[in-house]
Amino acid sequence: MYVGRFAPSPTGPLHFGSLVAAVASFCEAKAKQGKWLVRMEDLDKPREIKGAADTILHQLEAFGFEWDDTVVYQSQRSALYADALNQLNSKQLIYQCTCTRKEIADSCTTFGIDGRIYPKICLHHPIKPNTAIAWRIKTDNSAVSFHDDIQQLVQQNIGQDVGDFILKRADGLFAYQLAVVVDDAAQGITHIVRGADLLDSTPRQIYQQQQLGFSTPQYAHVPVAANANGEKLSKQTLAKPIDTATTSQLLYDALCFLGQQPPAIIKHAPLPTLWQWALEHWAMSAIPQTKQIIIAS
Repeated sequence: MYVGRFAPSPTGPLHFGSLVAAVASFCEAKAKQGKWLVRMEDLDKPREIKGAADTILHQLEAFGFEWDDTVVYQSQRSALYADALNQLNSKQLIYQCTCTRKEIADSCTTFGIDGRIYPKICLHHPIKPNTAIAWRIKTDNSAVSFHDDIQQLVQQNIGQDVGDFILKRADGLFAYQLAVVVDDAAQGITHIVRGADLLDSTPRQIYQQQQLGFSTPQYAHVPVAANANGEKLSKQTLAKPIDTATTSQLLYDALCFLGQQPPAIIKHAPLPTLWQWALEHWAMSAIPQTKQIIIAS
């Protein structure tokens, strides 16, 4: 059975880019007669905005979204992440790291898709005593590839392009890259429809799935909405929260953004009418094969 999900981070209310991802994942799941789950990715407590999780759920309800199970909160699932980390440790696939950012910057000679590539200092030398410890996963130079339903063939050499990335931070928080893999497996997610800003993260998530013996979902990465400066809409770029007083207009705009070409006659129709049209005419193949679309402010 098809099981999809929408997994926002409560660092602020939903904006138009978030709505696009929600609409795409919801429509694809329902068009396939599947389940659609909501997961709150609230691991990074220092970045979380108080009350944002509830605001997001209220926004989704105002737009007519209905999820098929209890909302999951990552902040309540640390035991699952610890178990996965222990599994990797038992296979000698991870190691402790006590390097500071400055030490990495001073010793780094190569750069990848996320910036400096960690030069495996702590893998080959003793860690510093009485120092906060992070955990990194070992990577090699084998390629990870997958077929994305929108972006087509994606390949990445994790060792060369990313390096040994962190699964548990020195401040004790589990990293997104580990948590998302564990949660997708635990919830039985079969298909992931999300923004193309996460496309580069997918190979390292597949790599972990392989090491942990998890199934790999089918992926589809929709274009992200960007402002006139080419910046992804986000709290950092001062994206406006979606207005629940104009739900029909915004849902119509999201469908247009996703290439679905809804008729102008339903632009201001009641939400049920828009949703009925969207689900009856939904076509993943119509979504533009690009990573970013600039929208008017």
